[in-house]
Amino acid sequence: MSVSRKYGRTFHYPFSPGTTSDDRINYDYWNDISRLQNVIHTEKLDGENNCLNKYGVFARSHAAPTVSPWTSFLREKWNFLKNDLGDYEIFGENLYAIHSIQYQSIEEHFFVFGVRENDEWLSWEETKFVASAFDMPVVPVLQECDDLSDKILFEKNILELVKQPGTFGSVDIQSGKSCTMEGVVTRNKNNYSVADFQQNVFKYVRKGHVKTDEHWTRNWKRALLKFEKNVDHK
Repeated sequence: MSVSRKYGRTFHYPFSPGTTSDDRINYDYWNDISRLQNVIHTEKLDGENNCLNKYGVFARSHAAPTVSPWTSFLREKWNFLKNDLGDYEIFGENLYAIHSIQYQSIEEHFFVFGVRENDEWLSWEETKFVASAFDMPVVPVLQECDDLSDKILFEKNILELVKQPGTFGSVDIQSGKSCTMEGVVTRNKNNYSVADFQQNVFKYVRKGHVKTDEHWTRNWKRALLKFEKNVDHK
């Protein structure tokens, strides 16, 4: 039995083209969105979903604490934080290992996108507060929406957002050229129950995003931070 519950499956918007055979789609998403007061669109960063809680650092499955080499920095950080986490479970995108997108200007390797406390996901304001308390940045917020009355306009906004380059300068690892962001994650700005996750979080992923295969871990590379690229090696 796992000592930690894994992160819920995020369903795709019906107009998200980057789905695979393993993905789920929320065809009734507008009914869910319409019940919310406000949402935020955040950039979907291309990394590994990791969680820090009082039991350790976990990868996606949460079957047991992870020991992967690209989470070593998180496990070191956890050692300093573990006695202060309490019931907080901090979820974020780990960019330490390069996946399909290489980011040119990241100053950190871990970006928080959610905080779970017992049976509740904290509001975005609370999430930012907890992240700041543990000296962690949050994922980039692209847009806040408090007018959820027009489905066509809502979808148009998302489609415009995903045409933009990533906040941290996204580069396709195969072509070496600048590319658009991986996608957008929409979440209820307020708090909500863990049981209602799929009615409060949604995502759009661009087509053909994944450029890695199941063997990428054999030859993975560490992502350089912005200050490391600016060091004069002469």
